[in-house]
Amino acid sequence: MSTLSSVSERQSQATLVSDLNKSYYQADQQAKFKNLQAEVDSLLQQLQHLKEQRLSTGHPEEE
Repeated sequence: MSTLSSVSERQSQATLVSDLNKSYYQADQQAKFKNLQAEVDSLLQQLQHLKEQRLSTGHPEEE
């Protein structure tokens, strides 16, 4: 039964490694998402600022 036990232990270890990898990649993806979200927010602010500048100089955007 030692072979069966070591197979079972290896399966448990493989499951643990898989779970840790999923957790790591989820955290990594979450960090990437937050960075992208911050970049989008920054770009939207820049766009709004440009629109305000155009309106204040009397050159409204053509839509």
